Amino acid sequence: MLDALHTVLETVDDWVWGPPLLIILVGTGVYFTLRLGLLQIRYLPRALAFLFTRDNTGAKGDISSFAALCTALSATIGTGNIVGVATSIKTGGPGALFWMWLAAFFGMATKYAECLLAVKYRRTDAKGQMAGGPMYYLEDGLGQRWLARLFAFFGVAVAFFGIGTFPQVNAITDAAALSFGIPVSVSATVLTLLVAMVILGGITSIAAVATRIVPFMALLYIGACLLVLGNNITALPDAVALVIRSAFTPTAAAGGFLGATIMLAIQSGIARGVFSNEAGLGSAPIAAAAAKTHSPAKQGMVAMTGTFFDTLIICTMTGLTLVITGAWQGEQAGAAMTSEAFATGLSAFAGQYVVTIGLVFFAFTTILGWSYYGEKCFTYLFGVRGVRIYRLIYILLVGAGAFLTLDMIWILADIVNGLMAVPNLIGLIGLRHVVIAETRVFLDGLRDEKTVSD
Repeated sequence: MLDALHTVLETVDDWVWGPPLLIILVGTGVYFTLRLGLLQIRYLPRALAFLFTRDNTGAKGDISSFAALCTALSATIGTGNIVGVATSIKTGGPGALFWMWLAAFFGMATKYAECLLAVKYRRTDAKGQMAGGPMYYLEDGLGQRWLARLFAFFGVAVAFFGIGTFPQVNAITDAAALSFGIPVSVSATVLTLLVAMVILGGITSIAAVATRIVPFMALLYIGACLLVLGNNITALPDAVALVIRSAFTPTAAAGGFLGATIMLAIQSGIARGVFSNEAGLGSAPIAAAAAKTHSPAKQGMVAMTGTFFDTLIICTMTGLTLVITGAWQGEQAGAAMTSEAFATGLSAFAGQYVVTIGLVFFAFTTILGWSYYGEKCFTYLFGVRGVRIYRLIYILLVGAGAFLTLDMIWILADIVNGLMAVPNLIGLIGLRHVVIAETRVFLDGLRDEKTVSD
């Protein structure tokens, strides 16, 4: 009976994350890219500059724009950047990295649109905090409360049973046991206490931790990747050429790699890219809505840099490290494959500990980021009086996660995660004219500022 149910869930999961959803996700990004005039290229330098400007005096919001971005990145930069990229290249070959880039490029426009809408339609809740995200622009902008409630339900389910808890907790406890010999019960207890200390303080506490850990862990991991690439600098042009060539030609079997068709490279690359940066899924807008800002479009620009950092930088670093060291052709897969790449490029010691430390930090911040996403979805459904109940359940699930190996729960969570995107994409498409109008007003203001300064 359980085997049959497992098979059914796997079939549904393949369907949810199959070509139809991926085409709609990427297609939405293509639409906004064209209608907004390649905004993610033309205004990326300005968006990066916005991260370090403080001109939001008197603006509504709970945290700074930078803190909101770090909170969103804490959820998106996770085990997928280490394990997911390895899985994608192992399945689709080096060409999968190219399609990951393409998904991220168009995903930046999608992320901009959804975070713009989150700020425009955000509210102040009964506790005086900002509340925003797809739930609110689906209800107040599109007038479809049932879609808003559906999205919120999926969001709570993913936070409780999927991305937010079990996979991340298992990644941390397993890594601590294998690399440092720490018993699972000990690491699970310490992790649960740390999570409780942070999330009981709400968004300001989560953002404070995220602004310290996210930049540190990203720079540490990127630095390790750059050391590998630097040690193999002469092979880098060939590695990049292999990625591009493999994106448009079948990849032959080599070593432990079984070979891949062009379609397999496209599907695995786009799916992993979307799963990593979450563009279009509707999660990042929840964090963006908490930002202190006067302008929805400005926060949209800040938010789109998250996809740039997550996929075009960190996933690229992982992918090129795997390709340039030849680890993608080995027998290993997932985290072991990435460890092998660092072991080949640096040393066996570095291979083990760079990946272990990266996994621990990445997974911990994902737990924090998704606790906030789930809390806002829960609050939308049940009101602010339910926050304490939500946090208690979340903490208990984190504590239990280390001892659960229920594959079906993870598959079900993967399904619900994909289903989050459906109501969100309906909202983006239905409110596309709002996005375009807000963007025009903001860009006209930027041009007026430039004219005055000149």
